[in-house]
Amino acid sequence: AYSLALWPLVPALIGSHPLLLEIVSGSTLAEVTVGAQSRLGELPLWVAVVAGVPGSMMFDWVFWWAGRRWGDRALHLILGRDPSPRAMARRQARAARLERMAERFGPAAVVLAYYLPLPSLLIYVAAGLAGIRLRTFLVLDVVGTLLWVGPIVGLGYVVGKPAVDVVHRIDHYSTLLTIVVVVVVVGLQARRRRRAFA
Repeated sequence: AYSLALWPLVPALIGSHPLLLEIVSGSTLAEVTVGAQSRLGELPLWVAVVAGVPGSMMFDWVFWWAGRRWGDRALHLILGRDPSPRAMARRQARAARLERMAERFGPAAVVLAYYLPLPSLLIYVAAGLAGIRLRTFLVLDVVGTLLWVGPIVGLGYVVGKPAVDVVHRIDHYSTLLTIVVVVVVVGLQARRRRRAFA
């Protein structure tokens, strides 16, 4: 819900206040833009990297807490609710694999969550389930987030001014594009509901 609420802010802030957008949303586009601004001397590179941490890991602790509080039930909730026996068996197998992985590789999995071929929120739930303490989880999560944000900001730094120019072009058209996308999404949802009730 938070991400959806911030979505309209992306076009409003990406051209004028990308650092603020990076802090509140952890937007990859904002991270690249801030890295490029760092290359142009507008702010130190370390600020560009550190600013991406709060927005990127803002709700990670919630998933850790869900795993700690509800255990397997949190994993099953995230993995889906299809009541068919086959889907339930697959969900049970996935949950068991995640639990084993969390017990064996918990801290390393949290640090590498952005790079693993699993949704990171599942890893955070599994970390809570495996009994990793909140303080330890947060330290590991900060390290993992820095390992993710650093290369993205570095990409913007390497590209430099052309990245800033592209962002200003995107900024010019993004408000219109956002309105079009919202209208299309709302239209598709209304169409699905009509078919469901028909």
